[in-house]
Amino acid sequence: MGAELSDRVREIASARGVPESEVFERALERGLEDLWVDVVLSAYFDGDLGREEAIERVGRTKVERAERERAIVEDDVKWGLNA
Repeated sequence: MGAELSDRVREIASARGVPESEVFERALERGLEDLWVDVVLSAYFDGDLGREEAIERVGRTKVERAERERAIVEDDVKWGLNA
């Protein structure tokens, strides 16, 4: 896996015309952002964080999308239990 990762980093760096270190930096930033959104939305859905605070932390679009996705999953579960 390490060699595969290195190959990907080199290929991305080459395609973007940037140093490999920049590829790692961008990957870390994206990964941290995704983890942050997961933490905030989990806290919101667990009732540990209010809706407005979640919106302040990750944005209205992400919160509303997560709410829609959750509602769809809940509807699917209800349908499955009643089938």
